[in-house]
Amino acid sequence: MRWGLIPFFWSKPIKELRLATFNARVETVTTKPFFREPFKSKRCLMPVSGYYEWQDTPGGKQPWYFTARDGSPALTIAGFWDQWKNKETGERIKSCTMIITAPNDFVAEVHERMPVLLMPEQFEHWLSGEMGVDELKAAPDGYLQRWPVSKRVNSSRADKDDPSLIDKVELAAA
Repeated sequence: MRWGLIPFFWSKPIKELRLATFNARVETVTTKPFFREPFKSKRCLMPVSGYYEWQDTPGGKQPWYFTARDGSPALTIAGFWDQWKNKETGERIKSCTMIITAPNDFVAEVHERMPVLLMPEQFEHWLSGEMGVDELKAAPDGYLQRWPVSKRVNSSRADKDDPSLIDKVELAAA
């Protein structure tokens, strides 16, 4: 799927979609027109090995990599998807977004938001549509670990499959 939700009702070319739809805030997911319908009926699970957050520092934005503290290979983010049809070409594009929430204390040391991470026992409840926004919370503080990574992760020239992008780096002294 394409990252960044394109709602089914979008009537213009994709390049005119100037809104950031790569994530959806839990507080407004049921009220924003772009997200309201897919949130109700097109939920998905987004497995990831980890994710990045950027911390504002005097030396610029410092990326941090977050992953499961217990070393398990995957986290699961609550997401949803939609399908858009280009009226001119007939092309259909499936796209998705993740839900973000206020961070737990551990993530808040770096960033003011975090993805909603679901535990395996929540998967069916989420996918069935029965889980409400009041149940979409930050993961417990002990669930994640983090380390600083190279600012190369910010570069569009960095190979997205480069495993060194998640290698720990030493931070420069302040």
